[in-house]
Amino acid sequence: MSAALDIAPRRPAATARDGILIVDDHPVVLRGFRQLAEMEGIDGVFEAEDIVSGYRMFHRHRPGLVVTDLSFGEDGLSGLSLIRRVRALEPATRILAFSMYDDPVVAARVLEAGASGFVMKDTSLATVLEALDAVRAGRGYLPHAIATNIAILDLAADRSPLTRLTARELQILSLLGKGKTYTEIAHILTLNYRSVVSTTSAMRVKLGVGSLAELIRIALSQPGVRSGLPAR
Repeated sequence: MSAALDIAPRRPAATARDGILIVDDHPVVLRGFRQLAEMEGIDGVFEAEDIVSGYRMFHRHRPGLVVTDLSFGEDGLSGLSLIRRVRALEPATRILAFSMYDDPVVAARVLEAGASGFVMKDTSLATVLEALDAVRAGRGYLPHAIATNIAILDLAADRSPLTRLTARELQILSLLGKGKTYTEIAHILTLNYRSVVSTTSAMRVKLGVGSLAELIRIALSQPGVRSGLPAR
Protein backbone atom coordinates (compact mmCIF):
# COMPACT_ATOMS: atom_id res chain seq x y z
CA MET A 1 0.00 0.00 0.00
CA SER A 2 3.01 2.31 0.29
CA ALA A 3 2.64 3.21 -3.38
CA ALA A 4 -0.41 5.23 -2.37
CA LEU A 5 1.91 8.03 -1.28
CA ASP A 6 3.13 8.48 -4.84
CA ILE A 7 -0.31 9.30 -6.24
CA ALA A 8 -1.68 12.83 -6.10
CA PRO A 9 -4.84 13.39 -4.03
CA ARG A 10 -8.04 13.16 -5.99
CA ARG A 11 -11.47 14.67 -5.64
CA PRO A 12 -13.30 12.73 -2.91
CA ALA A 13 -16.30 10.63 -3.89
CA ALA A 14 -19.67 11.57 -2.43
CA THR A 15 -20.71 9.68 0.70
CA ALA A 16 -23.74 9.77 2.97
CA ARG A 17 -21.60 9.97 6.13
CA ASP A 18 -17.92 10.70 6.27
CA GLY A 19 -15.31 8.61 8.03
CA ILE A 20 -13.89 5.15 7.43
CA LEU A 21 -13.33 2.16 9.69
CA ILE A 22 -10.57 -0.26 8.67
CA VAL A 23 -10.61 -3.70 10.30
CA ASP A 24 -7.61 -6.00 9.84
CA ASP A 25 -5.20 -7.80 12.14
CA HIS A 26 -2.12 -6.81 10.13
CA PRO A 27 -0.61 -3.42 11.10
CA VAL A 28 0.89 -2.99 7.61
CA VAL A 29 -2.54 -3.35 6.00
CA LEU A 30 -4.08 -0.91 8.49
CA ARG A 31 -1.35 1.61 7.75
CA GLY A 32 -1.73 1.16 4.00
CA PHE A 33 -5.48 1.73 4.03
CA ARG A 34 -5.07 4.72 6.34
CA GLN A 35 -2.76 6.26 3.73
CA LEU A 36 -5.28 5.53 0.99
CA ALA A 37 -8.12 7.03 3.03
CA GLU A 38 -6.14 10.18 3.75
CA MET A 39 -5.17 10.43 0.09
CA GLU A 40 -8.86 10.17 -0.83
CA GLY A 41 -9.68 13.05 1.51
CA ILE A 42 -11.71 11.00 3.97
CA ASP A 43 -12.07 12.74 7.32
CA GLY A 44 -12.02 10.45 10.31
CA VAL A 45 -10.03 7.23 9.95
CA PHE A 46 -10.67 4.57 12.60
CA GLU A 47 -8.83 1.26 12.97
CA ALA A 48 -9.45 -2.08 14.67
CA GLU A 49 -7.53 -5.35 14.71
CA ASP A 50 -10.40 -7.79 15.38
CA ILE A 51 -14.14 -7.99 14.79
CA VAL A 52 -15.14 -7.32 18.41
CA SER A 53 -13.20 -4.06 18.68
CA GLY A 54 -14.21 -3.30 15.09
CA TYR A 55 -17.89 -3.45 15.94
CA ARG A 56 -17.37 -1.41 19.10
CA MET A 57 -15.49 1.20 17.10
CA PHE A 58 -18.26 1.29 14.51
CA HIS A 59 -20.96 1.54 17.18
CA ARG A 60 -19.16 4.49 18.76
CA HIS A 61 -18.29 6.50 15.62
CA ARG A 62 -20.75 5.33 12.91
CA PRO A 63 -18.46 6.02 9.91
CA GLY A 64 -20.06 5.90 6.48
CA LEU A 65 -17.58 3.38 5.09
CA VAL A 66 -16.19 0.12 6.50
CA VAL A 67 -13.30 -1.77 4.93
CA THR A 68 -12.77 -5.19 6.47
CA ASP A 69 -10.78 -8.34 5.98
CA LEU A 70 -12.71 -11.61 6.22
CA SER A 71 -10.25 -13.76 8.14
CA PHE A 72 -9.18 -13.20 11.73
CA GLY A 73 -7.13 -15.75 13.63
CA GLU A 74 -8.32 -19.31 13.08
CA ASP A 75 -11.87 -18.36 12.07
CA GLY A 76 -11.87 -18.09 8.30
CA LEU A 77 -15.18 -16.25 7.88
CA SER A 78 -15.57 -14.15 11.02
CA GLY A 79 -15.56 -10.96 8.93
CA LEU A 80 -19.00 -11.96 7.64
CA SER A 81 -20.50 -11.59 11.11
CA LEU A 82 -19.06 -8.08 11.38
CA ILE A 83 -20.57 -7.15 8.01
CA ARG A 84 -23.99 -8.42 9.10
CA ARG A 85 -23.90 -6.58 12.43
CA VAL A 86 -22.80 -3.32 10.86
CA ARG A 87 -25.51 -3.61 8.22
CA ALA A 88 -28.15 -4.34 10.89
CA LEU A 89 -27.11 -1.32 12.96
CA GLU A 90 -26.72 1.15 10.07
CA PRO A 91 -28.27 -0.14 6.81
CA ALA A 92 -26.89 2.80 4.81
CA THR A 93 -23.27 1.98 5.66
CA ARG A 94 -21.13 1.13 2.66
CA ILE A 95 -18.92 -1.89 3.18
CA LEU A 96 -15.93 -3.11 1.18
CA ALA A 97 -14.56 -6.56 2.03
CA PHE A 98 -11.18 -7.86 0.94
CA SER A 99 -9.38 -11.19 0.94
CA MET A 100 -6.30 -12.90 -0.43
CA TYR A 101 -8.36 -15.55 -2.23
CA ASP A 102 -10.57 -15.06 -5.28
CA ASP A 103 -13.15 -17.66 -4.26
CA PRO A 104 -16.50 -16.83 -5.93
CA VAL A 105 -18.47 -18.71 -3.25
CA VAL A 106 -16.94 -16.55 -0.54
CA ALA A 107 -17.49 -13.38 -2.60
CA ALA A 108 -21.16 -14.34 -3.03
CA ARG A 109 -21.49 -14.84 0.74
CA VAL A 110 -19.94 -11.41 1.30
CA LEU A 111 -22.55 -9.75 -0.89
CA GLU A 112 -25.36 -11.73 0.75
CA ALA A 113 -24.13 -10.54 4.17
CA GLY A 114 -24.56 -6.93 3.06
CA ALA A 115 -21.23 -5.74 1.65
CA SER A 116 -21.26 -3.49 -1.40
CA GLY A 117 -17.96 -4.67 -2.79
CA PHE A 118 -15.27 -7.32 -2.70
CA VAL A 119 -11.67 -6.89 -3.77
CA MET A 120 -8.48 -8.92 -3.63
CA LYS A 121 -5.66 -7.93 -1.28
CA ASP A 122 -3.01 -8.57 -3.91
CA THR A 123 -4.71 -6.46 -6.57
CA SER A 124 -3.22 -3.28 -8.01
CA LEU A 125 -3.44 0.03 -6.16
CA ALA A 126 -5.52 1.46 -9.00
CA THR A 127 -8.08 -1.33 -8.56
CA VAL A 128 -8.29 -0.78 -4.80
CA LEU A 129 -8.90 2.94 -5.39
CA GLU A 130 -11.52 2.12 -8.01
CA ALA A 131 -13.28 -0.19 -5.53
CA LEU A 132 -13.15 2.43 -2.78
CA ASP A 133 -14.56 5.11 -5.07
CA ALA A 134 -17.37 2.85 -6.27
CA VAL A 135 -18.43 1.77 -2.79
CA ARG A 136 -18.22 5.30 -1.37
CA ALA A 137 -20.42 6.54 -4.21
CA GLY A 138 -23.04 3.92 -3.39
CA ARG A 139 -22.25 1.54 -6.23
CA GLY A 140 -21.33 -2.12 -6.01
CA TYR A 141 -17.89 -3.41 -6.94
CA LEU A 142 -16.66 -6.86 -7.96
CA PRO A 143 -13.60 -7.77 -10.03
CA HIS A 144 -14.81 -8.89 -13.45
CA ALA A 145 -13.42 -12.43 -13.12
CA ILE A 146 -15.13 -13.00 -9.76
CA ALA A 147 -18.42 -11.56 -11.03
CA THR A 148 -18.25 -13.97 -13.96
CA ASN A 149 -17.51 -16.93 -11.70
CA ILE A 150 -20.42 -16.03 -9.40
CA ALA A 151 -22.72 -16.00 -12.42
CA ILE A 152 -21.40 -19.42 -13.44
CA LEU A 153 -21.99 -20.73 -9.92
CA ASP A 154 -25.57 -19.47 -10.06
CA LEU A 155 -26.09 -21.41 -13.26
CA ALA A 156 -24.44 -24.58 -11.94
CA ALA A 157 -25.19 -24.47 -8.23
CA ASP A 158 -25.81 -28.19 -8.02
CA ARG A 159 -22.24 -28.89 -9.18
CA SER A 160 -20.63 -26.73 -6.48
CA PRO A 161 -21.06 -28.27 -3.03
CA LEU A 162 -20.11 -25.12 -1.13
CA THR A 163 -23.01 -23.14 -2.60
CA ARG A 164 -25.40 -25.32 -0.59
CA LEU A 165 -23.88 -24.34 2.75
CA THR A 166 -24.63 -21.43 5.05
CA ALA A 167 -21.88 -19.11 6.28
CA ARG A 168 -21.83 -20.91 9.67
CA GLU A 169 -21.55 -24.28 7.95
CA LEU A 170 -18.66 -22.95 5.86
CA GLN A 171 -16.91 -21.79 9.04
CA ILE A 172 -17.22 -25.22 10.62
CA LEU A 173 -16.21 -27.00 7.41
CA SER A 174 -13.14 -24.78 7.19
CA LEU A 175 -12.08 -25.69 10.72
CA LEU A 176 -12.78 -29.40 10.16
CA GLY A 177 -10.49 -29.18 7.14
CA LYS A 178 -7.78 -27.80 9.44
CA GLY A 179 -8.08 -30.86 11.68
CA LYS A 180 -9.97 -29.18 14.53
CA THR A 181 -12.09 -31.30 16.85
CA TYR A 182 -15.72 -30.52 17.68
CA THR A 183 -14.62 -29.19 21.08
CA GLU A 184 -11.98 -26.92 19.53
CA ILE A 185 -14.46 -25.62 16.94
CA ALA A 186 -17.02 -24.89 19.64
CA HIS A 187 -14.39 -22.86 21.52
CA ILE A 188 -13.15 -20.96 18.45
CA LEU A 189 -16.65 -20.02 17.26
CA THR A 190 -18.12 -19.59 20.77
CA LEU A 191 -20.75 -22.23 20.12
CA ASN A 192 -22.36 -25.00 22.13
CA TYR A 193 -20.73 -28.40 21.48
CA ARG A 194 -24.10 -29.85 20.46
CA SER A 195 -24.57 -27.05 17.93
CA VAL A 196 -21.31 -27.98 16.23
CA VAL A 197 -22.31 -31.64 16.10
CA SER A 198 -25.81 -30.91 14.74
CA THR A 199 -24.48 -28.45 12.15
CA THR A 200 -21.93 -31.02 10.99
CA SER A 201 -24.70 -33.62 10.67
CA ALA A 202 -26.77 -31.15 8.62
CA MET A 203 -23.80 -30.59 6.31
CA ARG A 204 -23.43 -34.33 5.75
CA VAL A 205 -27.07 -34.52 4.69
CA LYS A 206 -26.77 -31.49 2.38
CA LEU A 207 -23.65 -32.82 0.72
CA GLY A 208 -24.79 -36.44 0.62
CA VAL A 209 -21.86 -37.91 2.53
CA GLY A 210 -22.03 -40.72 5.06
CA SER A 211 -19.11 -39.96 7.36
CA LEU A 212 -17.04 -37.21 8.91
CA ALA A 213 -14.03 -38.42 6.93
CA GLU A 214 -15.89 -37.83 3.65
CA LEU A 215 -16.91 -34.36 4.83
CA ILE A 216 -13.29 -33.51 5.59
CA ARG A 217 -12.26 -34.77 2.14
CA ILE A 218 -14.71 -32.29 0.61
CA ALA A 219 -13.20 -29.53 2.74
CA LEU A 220 -9.71 -30.41 1.55
CA SER A 221 -10.80 -30.63 -2.10
CA GLN A 222 -12.23 -27.09 -2.20
CA PRO A 223 -9.60 -24.35 -2.73
CA GLY A 224 -11.33 -21.81 -0.51
CA VAL A 225 -11.84 -24.21 2.39
CA ARG A 226 -8.34 -25.65 2.03
CA SER A 227 -6.91 -22.15 2.32
CA GLY A 228 -8.94 -21.22 5.37
CA LEU A 229 -12.12 -19.79 3.81
CA PRO A 230 -10.73 -17.37 3.15
CA ALA A 231 -7.23 -16.65 4.40
CA ARG A 232 -5.49 -13.30 4.05
